[in-house]
Amino acid sequence: MKRILLILVLLSTTIAVSQAKTFEKEVNKISKRIERITATQKDSLRIKVVAIDERLEKGEITKPISNTLKKEVASYYARRIEKLVGEQERLLQLLVQDKTNGRIASSDEESEFDNDDNTFNVGNKTFRFNMEGGDRNDSERRRKERDLKVRKDRRTTSQFVFAMGVNNVLNNHELSSLNDSDYKLWQSHFYELGWTWKTRFTKEPSQLYFKYGLSFLWNNLRLDNNSIHVKDGDITEVKVFDNKLSESRLRHVQMNFPMHVEWDFSKNKTDKDGFVKDRTNRSVRLGLGGFVGFKLGTRQYLEYKDESNVEVEEVQFNNFNMNTVNYGLSAYVGYRSTSFYVKYDLNPLFKNTETRNISMGIRLDLD
Repeated sequence: MKRILLILVLLSTTIAVSQAKTFEKEVNKISKRIERITATQKDSLRIKVVAIDERLEKGEITKPISNTLKKEVASYYARRIEKLVGEQERLLQLLVQDKTNGRIASSDEESEFDNDDNTFNVGNKTFRFNMEGGDRNDSERRRKERDLKVRKDRRTTSQFVFAMGVNNVLNNHELSSLNDSDYKLWQSHFYELGWTWKTRFTKEPSQLYFKYGLSFLWNNLRLDNNSIHVKDGDITEVKVFDNKLSESRLRHVQMNFPMHVEWDFSKNKTDKDGFVKDRTNRSVRLGLGGFVGFKLGTRQYLEYKDESNVEVEEVQFNNFNMNTVNYGLSAYVGYRSTSFYVKYDLNPLFKNTETRNISMGIRLDLD
């Protein structure tokens, strides 16, 4: 019997403590609602007064009308504060009454504004009310301001990049060395696929951007004069092959990280809300910058007929003393999404040489 009484006492104490804590929580919630209602209505009043002052400055209304309008909106929001705070005071009275009678319930539902702060349970009845307190026009104005802020913050766009063209090499940085190149110009192709991001330098709309990204590059160099690449220790040489070649191609694949400063001369667009929006890839574009990357693999493809007149397709897997890390300069100029593209390696293609890769072709930047 004593054990049962002890359990009942503990349960009663637990319930009492729980009710006390619940009561304090509900009182605190009502207090926060009253503070929020007051602050929200005052903010709405301030916005209305500012709008009236702007109309006065533009000459749309006179000073007496301005004062009258201010008195009317002040009276309107005073009544709203009195009404909304009065509702909270009545809820507080019901809460105290339920506390006195030993009946109290907490809100377990979440609302769209502040979890359970907008609902209140007294007995078996649930109360829900609007914490914004403004009229429909105020809510619509706040929504537009949020949308406008999101649009203004969108300073970065992305593009899919595809480029293709021809490769060759320069010796000792001399453009005239192309005349004596060992490689076929129009049959040495490159292909590039990648993804770039384009970030405006300033917060406000402008025409200057920083463009950066990631791309994969397939470079092909086809030798002329029936020649192949031969690796001899730390030196890679070009030598004449014994059999008649129908294909002699050196392909190296690399991953690049391009970076450019881009001038996009597209005209910005102003929408009906007065928001100035960037319009990219609508006019002439100019990009200057460079890249850094590294080789992923190198191989040489040979096709020929041997002494028995048998067609042979041979693939040689070797780095052929190519530099693993690669860096250089690049630029493009074009209209809309299509550009003429030039890329030049600053470090040698092969170790212990002054041979550097140069590429030119067409580049597509697709939004």
